Amino acid sequence: MTLTDNAKGALWMSASMAGFVVNDALMKTVSDDVPLFQIIFIRGLFASVLIILFAWARGALRFGFAARDRKLIGWRLVSEVLSTVLFLTALFNMPLANAVAIIQAATLSVALCAAWFLGEQVGWRRYTAIVIGFAGVLLIVRPLGADFNIYALAALAAVASITLRDLMTRQISRSVPGLAVTVLTSLTITTMGGIGTAFSDSVPVTWEHVAVLGGGSMFLLVGYYAGVEAMRVGEIGSVSPFRYSNLVWAIVLGFAIFGEIPDLLTWIGAAIIVLSGLYTLHRQRVRGGA
Repeated sequence: MTLTDNAKGALWMSASMAGFVVNDALMKTVSDDVPLFQIIFIRGLFASVLIILFAWARGALRFGFAARDRKLIGWRLVSEVLSTVLFLTALFNMPLANAVAIIQAATLSVALCAAWFLGEQVGWRRYTAIVIGFAGVLLIVRPLGADFNIYALAALAAVASITLRDLMTRQISRSVPGLAVTVLTSLTITTMGGIGTAFSDSVPVTWEHVAVLGGGSMFLLVGYYAGVEAMRVGEIGSVSPFRYSNLVWAIVLGFAIFGEIPDLLTWIGAAIIVLSGLYTLHRQRVRGGA
């Protein structure tokens, strides 16, 4: 049986999400032993080397950008650094599935902010889906509940940073190689991790720690590469919904590695976020990108 391009794209996107979530899980396993900035720095060293080699092999190491693109990329780098620190802070202090579920709201917030700031058309149906989706986030965060975790606010702040990042990305010229931006992003985050490590407490790392962080960087590269391939072989409207497969991976790995089982409200909230996001993507496809 021959797979269609959209089926291949769906498989690539699912593999991409698996790569990212496995990376997250590996980072979380060493978070009790190694400080945040040191984790970011060590992983970044591995990831930067791998991504640079990958970009070089694909002929994407070109950095002669126009002034407008340099400004947009600069803001994108700032937002990427913030989202990395904020998300890992949340991830290291709350269940894996909860952190990943909250991050799913970025799809909804990007659609909302694209309408407000970029003039993209969003009808009442998508606005309704966005509001319902954010209600799902509240079921997971539960700001007034006894089990409220302050680190959930870090995950929400990461959503805001991811939204800024994606808005900047949408405006970058198509002539700018995506892998070149990825290289700059990796180098910036690694530099930030090094600076943070230099000005904070650090600990001796074992070869086991290094192996875990190196493995995480490899899965990170899998996530980037598979994501690129997904967009190349499939239609965006058909492939994008499979981004939500990362929530499935997060639930499975959260249970298998950390013994975490989401409670009922988290299941309901995650389902609401996913369904709202899928409906938003559906309406975008129906209206031809509007």
